[in-house]
Amino acid sequence: MALIDYARVSTDDQVTARQLDELRAAGCTEILEEHASGGDCSRPILAETLVRLRPGDTLVVVSLDRLARSLSHLLEVIESLQGRGVFFRSLKDPVDTASPQGLFTMQVFGAAVPLERALIRERTKSGLRAAAARGKRVGNPWFTGRRSSRSAQARGGARCRLPRAAHCRG
Repeated sequence: MALIDYARVSTDDQVTARQLDELRAAGCTEILEEHASGGDCSRPILAETLVRLRPGDTLVVVSLDRLARSLSHLLEVIESLQGRGVFFRSLKDPVDTASPQGLFTMQVFGAAVPLERALIRERTKSGLRAAAARGKRVGNPWFTGRRSSRSAQARGGARCRLPRAAHCRG
């Protein structure tokens, strides 16, 4: 039963030293580090970390935001881990799926997912209305026929590279 630890910072200018200190203090010895935005779907170190985990292992992070940017993505990753017999623990949050209390916390988080999705939809619609009121073209060029080679490249580069069951939605 191994503790596999994941530390992430968003930019190359930032350092993982604080996270590494906290993970080591918690008994972690194998730490995989990544410099990537939480909203970036192509996080190869996270993908590698998730693939390496075996039944009985525990994925440890300092805080939930180091693993996922959205609640729905977090729950998706944790459900995938649970399906494989892997536990998850966040040092700063009351989440440890090896305990009944930690599982309950995840269930409470799961209840908030529909609210999060509704709020995202609401903000998106509000932003589209505001842009349209300013005379900007709105909508997805992929669906409205305004494709450009630049947007095609951007779309191709944004594909997730995480295992299928743990892909991000961001």
